[in-house]
Amino acid sequence: MTKLVLFDFDGTLVDSAPDLAASANYLRTLQGLEPLSLDFLRPYASMGARGLLKASLDLDTDHPDFEIQKHLFLEHYAANSTVNSTLFDGVDELIGQLNDMGIAWGVVTNKALGLTQPIMTHFGLDQSSAVTVGGDCTAHLKPHPASLFLACEKTKVQPANCIYVGDDERDIVAGKAAGMTTLVAAYGYCNFDQAIPSWQADSVANHANEILPFVLEWIQK
Repeated sequence: MTKLVLFDFDGTLVDSAPDLAASANYLRTLQGLEPLSLDFLRPYASMGARGLLKASLDLDTDHPDFEIQKHLFLEHYAANSTVNSTLFDGVDELIGQLNDMGIAWGVVTNKALGLTQPIMTHFGLDQSSAVTVGGDCTAHLKPHPASLFLACEKTKVQPANCIYVGDDERDIVAGKAAGMTTLVAAYGYCNFDQAIPSWQADSVANHANEILPFVLEWIQK
């Protein structure tokens, strides 16, 4: 029976916060504002442009300048998305182990596919990912499960035979709604949030090296 491990992207596999924060601060410099610290902006990294524009410029989606600033943000980020981003500690080894064991894996993210794929390529993840689904691949973003169902459709794996690993509550909500086993990447942008137990995931990984043992135990059930 085919099993599939699906990962969220930002905050789970890739620490993209440095480059996302740099793009947010780029907007601030255009307005003559001082840059904000990476530590301040890091928690907003998993919220995409909307969260970072709120954090950096206090812009909500209904603000008349929001779309213009969003365009500038995404344009800058697209050109600088692999400058300082890194894989989280242990992720490279994890992917190598999954590949060596013949365990299929893929990515389901709210990040647009056109922004995700260059980063996948930069880190060589595109070479072995069974599926990559971006936030613009379906009509709904997580916590809606549509993107997870699409990953299953593309790989012909039933949701019940999938694990979804993510660092945000919406990842767990989406995974559970899809009928998947769920695992919190607590080392990500949730930063070991004390509220994680209330998400009611099947398990929690405090480091990427804790993911494989959980996967192997799950496969044997």
